[in-house]
Amino acid sequence: MNIHVFEEQSQIDRVGALLVAAQVLRKPDSVLGFATGSTPLGIYRQMVEMYRGGLVDFSQCYTFNLDEYYGLAPDHEQSYAYYMWKNLFADLELDPEQVNLPDGLAENPEEECWEYEEKIADLDGIDFQILGIGRNGHIGFNEPGSVFEAHTHLVDLTADTRDANARFFDNPEEVPSQALSMGTGSIMRAREIVLIATGSEKADAVAAMVNGPVDPACQASILQCHPVVTILLDQAAAAKL
Repeated sequence: MNIHVFEEQSQIDRVGALLVAAQVLRKPDSVLGFATGSTPLGIYRQMVEMYRGGLVDFSQCYTFNLDEYYGLAPDHEQSYAYYMWKNLFADLELDPEQVNLPDGLAENPEEECWEYEEKIADLDGIDFQILGIGRNGHIGFNEPGSVFEAHTHLVDLTADTRDANARFFDNPEEVPSQALSMGTGSIMRAREIVLIATGSEKADAVAAMVNGPVDPACQASILQCHPVVTILLDQAAAAKL
């Protein structure tokens, strides 16, 4: 792991966006993996600025998202499809054919998960994956458990995860109880990974990820086994390292 600690959120955002840009400049038809939530928003804004300034061309890229709430339509304001189009894809002027997210309304979620894996494989895998980390050490929606899931799968969300995401909903009871998520194995097959964590509430998870045993009780700990991982932290998130 290559760990960097910054004083300002803006520094993390800039460095994260520059790493994405470097990947796309090296390989214009890169396959990019994206996360949602509040953590990567600044990176996405920086990417849009770079695109509008003519510094990076994303027109040949393909994208895959880590996850999607099961039961939410793509036009639901709290779906991750809506989030990505609002905060990144529309501003990068991506063709919808280039964009891939799990279908939250799939009648057969198991079949949808396998089809999602096949789409990734058809494009020869993900070149560059952005990750956040949950308070309980989850990556994607891979919750603490007894195994590392190898493939995209349907997840039962823990009470802690639903509580953490409740701030995005008008009513906490509206937070879906399930999600479709890339498995930890799916994430590990990405050729390069950048994980961002900020705030003191992530400090325990970051410490377990970096210094703890490789254990599915902290799903992010498996990143210790990946050959190319960059961790971008603020001082609060790094406080227990």
